[in-house]
Amino acid sequence: MSGEIDPQAVPPRHTPAGHHAHRAGPTDYADADVRREAKKAAVWIGMAALVVAVVFMAQPLLVIFAGLVFAAMIDGGARLLGRILPIGRGWRVALVLLGTLAFLVWTAWFAGTTLADQAAQLPATVETQAMRALGWLEAHNMGVRAEDVRGVVQQALGGVGQLTRAVGGLLGGATTLFLVLVLGIYIAVEPRLYQRGIAWMLPMESRAHFHGTAALMGKSLRMLMFGRLLGMAVEGVGTWVALVLYGVPMSGLLGLLTGLLAFLPNIGAPLSGLIMVLVGFSGGTTMGLYCIAVYVIVQTVDGNIIVPMVAKKTVDLAPALVLGAQLVMGALFGILGLALADPLVAMIKVWLERHSARNASLAEAAAGEPLAVPPA
Repeated sequence: MSGEIDPQAVPPRHTPAGHHAHRAGPTDYADADVRREAKKAAVWIGMAALVVAVVFMAQPLLVIFAGLVFAAMIDGGARLLGRILPIGRGWRVALVLLGTLAFLVWTAWFAGTTLADQAAQLPATVETQAMRALGWLEAHNMGVRAEDVRGVVQQALGGVGQLTRAVGGLLGGATTLFLVLVLGIYIAVEPRLYQRGIAWMLPMESRAHFHGTAALMGKSLRMLMFGRLLGMAVEGVGTWVALVLYGVPMSGLLGLLTGLLAFLPNIGAPLSGLIMVLVGFSGGTTMGLYCIAVYVIVQTVDGNIIVPMVAKKTVDLAPALVLGAQLVMGALFGILGLALADPLVAMIKVWLERHSARNASLAEAAAGEPLAVPPA
């Protein structure tokens, strides 16, 4: 004998390597119930990790969604131009961007030159009228003391002053605004590229459903933003013209604020109306009543003509649902969350409706199949 050990003479299970190769590891479960529960636990842990990631990345995700909203506005403008201009989509997108840039430059110039003095006078005028109204309530034993609410009024007027300064300079949140504009432009130029990229990460059987949902979301978002911009234009221009005809002071600034605040449904209109009425009463009771009439007429036209017209072609949202979302999003993310609450709720509703319709169709298909007959 040579003293060498034949490898074939020793069974593999007796060697250390073979012994460990055939033993169950810490992640191997022989029991089917244990494996099933482990998979469930992994899913719940993954969902919890996803929720934590969304919470920590909520602000960037909101900026990305704002870019999607801006891209939908650009795409809607390009589609609208396509009905009257027989040119390529790239040229139409460029025209929309040039028009948007011209409007922003005009707004900054108009607010920074013509409205600069009015913006400085507005907080003091509103504060004076608010305290006068509180004094009237206190004099008539309405249970309101001017001293108790003076601090609240001054704090609210500080927010109005910040708003007017932001309109004049557009300096607050410049980085966020720049990112939203850049993201919106990139997405609007080549939307199908990003849609195909997201669909590629989904299972093949879910891609057709995703494309249909994305198309419906895009259409609803375009119509929602079209209605929002149309309402802003009607409310802003209509308020400005009506106030100028009567000689209401700060009519240009009030029209601009009314148009900008119209982007916030349920909240912007009452706020702009309150400011307009307070400024109107600074010129007398008749002017104040006229401002109330202007507010009612403008809101009636917007609520009874523009909103129903757009709601027929987009997602119909309950006002209480939108208001609740605005309160939550505004408390969490400030003015950006407040502005994006409405389109975010609309997109979630579209996704839930599509998902529900898909489940219903699958259930109907399964119910319509003939029952399998077991073999004899």
